[in-house]
Amino acid sequence: KLCQLANGGIYDAEHNSLFFHERKLDALEDLIEGANGRPVLVAYWFKHDAERIERRLRKQKITFARLDTMDSIADWNSGKIPVACIHPASAGHGLNLQAGGNTLIWFGLTWSLELYQQTNARLWRQGQRADTVVIHHIIAEDTIDEQIMDALERKDTTQTALMNAVKAQLEVWKR
Repeated sequence: KLCQLANGGIYDAEHNSLFFHERKLDALEDLIEGANGRPVLVAYWFKHDAERIERRLRKQKITFARLDTMDSIADWNSGKIPVACIHPASAGHGLNLQAGGNTLIWFGLTWSLELYQQTNARLWRQGQRADTVVIHHIIAEDTIDEQIMDALERKDTTQTALMNAVKAQLEVWKR
C-alpha cells in the first residue's frame, strides 16, 4: 500500500482504485516535455498507475501506447510511439527495445533487483544507437520510494561483490 500511495493511488479491499495525488504524474509530464520529442519509455508497477498515466497523456494529447503486443513493440522500435509504458515483469530477458529510444522513466519502482536491471537493459544493450541511456526515477520524497532505491543499491553492491569474489576464485583455480 505504501508503494501505491507514493505513486498517487491505492486499491481498496474491493480492488477499486482510490486516488490521492498527481505529483508523480506532474513530474512524468515534465520529464516527457524535457525529452524534447525524443521517445520515452515509462516503467510502471500497478495497473492503476498505467491507467492514470494513459489518461494524463491523452489529456495532454501525447501519443501513448503500452508495449504489450509484438505489434506495439515493433511500432516502438520503428519510432512510431513517442511515449510507451511497460511493466517490469513483462520487460524481461530477450526483449529488444533499444531501437525505439534511449530514455527510461521509472514511475513506480520494484523491490526486485533482477526486474529493475532487466528493465534498464531493454534500452542499455548492444544495438543502442545513442551514446548514452538516460534513466530517471520519479521518487516521492519521504516515502517508501527512497527505501526501495536504497535497497536496490544495497542489493546491487552485494551482487557485484559476490560476482567479483567468484571471478577472483575462478582466476585462482585457473592457475
